[in-house]
Amino acid sequence: MKIAYFDSFAGASGDMILAALIDAGLDAQELREALDGLHLPDYELRVSRVHKGVIEATDVQVVVNDQRTERRMPEIEALITRSELPLEIQETSMRIIRRLVSVEAKVHGSEPQNVHLHELGGTDAIVDVVGAVLGLHLLGVEAVYASRLRLGHGFVSCAHGLLPVPAPATLELLKGVPVIQADVEEELVTPTGAAILTGLVKEFGPLPAMIVDSIGYGAGKRELPFPNLLRVLVGTRTARDAASRETIVLLETNLDDMNPEFYDHIVEALFAAGALDVYLQLIQAKKNRPGVVLSVLCHPQSVQDLSSIIFSETTTLGIRQQTMERLCLSRETVKVETPLGQVRIKVAKLGDKMINLSPEYEDCRRLALENKKPLKEVYAAAQAAAMEWRDKAEQLPS
Repeated sequence: MKIAYFDSFAGASGDMILAALIDAGLDAQELREALDGLHLPDYELRVSRVHKGVIEATDVQVVVNDQRTERRMPEIEALITRSELPLEIQETSMRIIRRLVSVEAKVHGSEPQNVHLHELGGTDAIVDVVGAVLGLHLLGVEAVYASRLRLGHGFVSCAHGLLPVPAPATLELLKGVPVIQADVEEELVTPTGAAILTGLVKEFGPLPAMIVDSIGYGAGKRELPFPNLLRVLVGTRTARDAASRETIVLLETNLDDMNPEFYDHIVEALFAAGALDVYLQLIQAKKNRPGVVLSVLCHPQSVQDLSSIIFSETTTLGIRQQTMERLCLSRETVKVETPLGQVRIKVAKLGDKMINLSPEYEDCRRLALENKKPLKEVYAAAQAAAMEWRDKAEQLPS
């Protein structure tokens, strides 16, 4: 499985993330062409080489000729959902932006739809978020990891006025994430950088076992006592004989007085905010009323956002929280050709052994509609193609 590990020894921002990916091998022109699908006017993605101390790195600047710096959430959502970007890129980008908007609204005591997005609403910040998601996709990265994040202190001037460092929105986004403070009076982690990393990173901590294929350094714009760089390592997660472990959190609540029509909306909102799984179980509640247990599995950094959704969207007065470990098979995605078109296959491995091959439902459904064929026939064709691919792959020398 191809992974990326962000080593945040000097903080992180949107432009540093983009620059690090380009330095690690992302084709800048390919990224520009993919970003054209947003139809954002009057901006240029400039890429150059710079030195930070003795280290040569890539610098990215989003030069905006359209000086508009403020957008509301509905306008950004329309911009992305009406773009020509792949659906998965749209959904991931919107999940990151919605989370940042929610945090900004909480900090400023407003509703998300009424928040004036200044730095985030500008073209440069939209390019940073969507570009990071696109960049990882173009590099073929399937899982993202990161070190603990290094924060500065002091004050920073922004569109909202003078704010303490780390900015309140940054700290809200970093709940549940390991951080450390550097002895420097500068903003090292920006809200956009925090939103991107917490929206994409599977786990914060030490470098996972991997074979490193490329290394990238993304330059920041500050002059610090140490190199203002974000380092990314891109490579392959090394095979293991046993399943890997990761820490997850189970959130649960009992509901016995809510309109059942609401559950579909709630489940979609939880998945959009980063839930790993959401499920419902029927129970007999107090006073012999029929009820439902709503269960949500998530990474620790998503607990605050998901709890807020449960409290705001359901009738519950309390949520049970339990931290646990789970064993995970390594996963990767491959594409196979069927007589009806291309289908993505999710491959689960235990060490080097392929355990499960699962066709992507949305791909099969799309081909069924396009070819006016029963979904079960398309799915069977995809499974057959997956088995053929596996047989050929297992015959290749290791």
